[in-house]
Amino acid sequence: MSGVDAVELAVFQSAMHSIAEEMGAALRRTAISPNIKERQDYSCAVFDAAHRVIAMGDHMPVHLGSMPMSVEAAVSALRLERGDVAILNDPYAGGTHLPDITMVMPVFCEGKDEASFFVAARAHHADVGGMFAGSMGPAREIFQEGLRIPPVKLVRGGVVDEGLMAMVLLNVRTPQEREGDLAAQIGACRVGEQRLLGLVERYGVERLGVLGEELLDYSERLVKAELRMLPSGTYEAEDFLDDDGVTDERIRIAVKISVDAGAMTVDFAGTSRQVAGSVNAVRAITLSACFYVLRCLLGEDAPATAGILRPLTLVTEAGSVVDAWPPAAVAGGNVETSQRMVDTLLRALAKAAPERVPAASAGTMSNLTIGGVDAQTGSVFTYYETTAGGMGASAAGDGLSGVQTHMTNSLNTPVEALEFAYPLRMRRYGYRRGSGGEGMHRGGDGLVKEVEMLCDAEVTLLADRRMVRPYGLEGGAEGAAGRAVLREGDEERELRGKCSARVKRGAVLRLETPGGGGWGR
Repeated sequence: MSGVDAVELAVFQSAMHSIAEEMGAALRRTAISPNIKERQDYSCAVFDAAHRVIAMGDHMPVHLGSMPMSVEAAVSALRLERGDVAILNDPYAGGTHLPDITMVMPVFCEGKDEASFFVAARAHHADVGGMFAGSMGPAREIFQEGLRIPPVKLVRGGVVDEGLMAMVLLNVRTPQEREGDLAAQIGACRVGEQRLLGLVERYGVERLGVLGEELLDYSERLVKAELRMLPSGTYEAEDFLDDDGVTDERIRIAVKISVDAGAMTVDFAGTSRQVAGSVNAVRAITLSACFYVLRCLLGEDAPATAGILRPLTLVTEAGSVVDAWPPAAVAGGNVETSQRMVDTLLRALAKAAPERVPAASAGTMSNLTIGGVDAQTGSVFTYYETTAGGMGASAAGDGLSGVQTHMTNSLNTPVEALEFAYPLRMRRYGYRRGSGGEGMHRGGDGLVKEVEMLCDAEVTLLADRRMVRPYGLEGGAEGAAGRAVLREGDEERELRGKCSARVKRGAVLRLETPGGGGWGR
C-alpha cells in the first residue's frame, strides 16, 4: 500500500471529507436565498494539485460528478495565484447549466510556488437573467437562458473585482440575493483553504500527496472489484424524454454497457441528436450520470474520488442530446436529461444484476420557477424548487414516497420559509396516494403541491414523465405519470411539462409528481 496503512488512509479520507462537508455547512449558513439555505442546492469538493477530486461533500450528484471539468477549465484558462477565486458557469467550458455558478480557489502552502490543492463550491442560483424568471424555462438557445460566465477571476489577491461583480449583478433579477450567495461561496472556499492548510501543518504537504494518491488508487480498486462481480457481457437499454418543450417528438436515450474484467464501457450510440428545446446535456452531465451509477455500486463509506472513473470508458457522439454543441439550450439537460440517463443506465445494469437494481424512480426533478414583483414590497422575486417524487421499488422492498432521487439530493423549501420569503401561499402539500407502481414491492408515491399566487406572476415548469411513465422491473407496474393543472377563477387547464405562463393574482398551480415503478410480480 505504498507505505500507507489502512488506519492512516481512513483517517485521511475522513479528514478530507469533513473539509468538503464543512465548506458546505459554511455556504448554507451564510447564504441568503432559500434555494441554498433551505433546499441545500449546492456542492463542495476538494482537489489535489493535479486537479483530481479527492473528496466530495454529501451534496448534489449532478454537481459533483461534473465539477472536476469546471476546475480543469478554470485552471487551464487562468493563472490562479494566492488569494484568487475563479468564477464560471459556462456549460461549454466545464459547467452544467447557467444557474449553477462554480467558484474555484487554489490553495498554496508556505514556500510553494504552485498550488498544492484546489477547493470548489458550486451553487444553484435562483436567477441568472435570461428570458424566464428563474432562468429555467423552455428556451431555444443558450443566449436566452441567462448570463454566461467564462472562467474569470472574481477575486484577485483576496480582493473582489467590483467591476466584474457589478456586471454580474446588473444582469440578474435579484441582485442583492445573488451578491449574498456569491459572497457565501467565496467564504466556503476560504473555509476549505484554512482547513487544508491546517492539515498541511499536521502532516506535511508531501505526506498528504502520498495519501491522496493512495486514496485515488483505493477508489479505483473498489470499483474494479465491484465490476468483476458482475457477469461479463454487453447490456443494452433505452428510455425516452417526453419532448423538448418545442415539439411533441419523444427523445431517445440509448445506452450499451460492456463489462469485462473490472472495466466498463458506456456507449450512448443511438441517442437522439440535440434538439431545439432546453433538454440538451453537455458531456460533463453525461459523465456525472456515469459517475453516480458507479458510486451506487459501492458501499456508503467508499471514498468519492476521481479514481472511481478510471475503469470507465465513456463514448458519446458530439451533437447528440447527451453531448450537445453550442449554442444549444441546456437548462433542462442538467435536471431532466441527467435523470433519464441514470434511468437508462440502471435499466441496462438490471440485466446484469436484477437483485441489486431498483425500478425507475420519478425520473424528473419537476422544476418549478415563479417570478414577479411582490405587490406589497415592490421588490422583484424569483422562487425556484425541484419537487420530490416516488422512489422505485427493488428486491429489498418498497420504494420511499416523496423523496428526491438520483441526480438531485436537495431538500424541500419548508412551507414557513416559502411563505415568509415570497408572495406565495401553499394550499396543499402531501403524498399522491396510489401513484407508485404495483408489484411484489410497490413503488413510492409522488407528491401533490398546490401553490397560490399572491401577486401577478410568471410560472414556469421544466418537468418530464408526463407521457413516458417510470418503468417497473421484474414484472412490476409503471409508476403514475406526472401532471400539472393551473386554476384561474372558475377555469382549469392542464399544463405541458415544459412551459411558461403569466398568471394573475389568485391563480393556483397544482403539481402532481410521478410515482416510482414497482418491482416483481
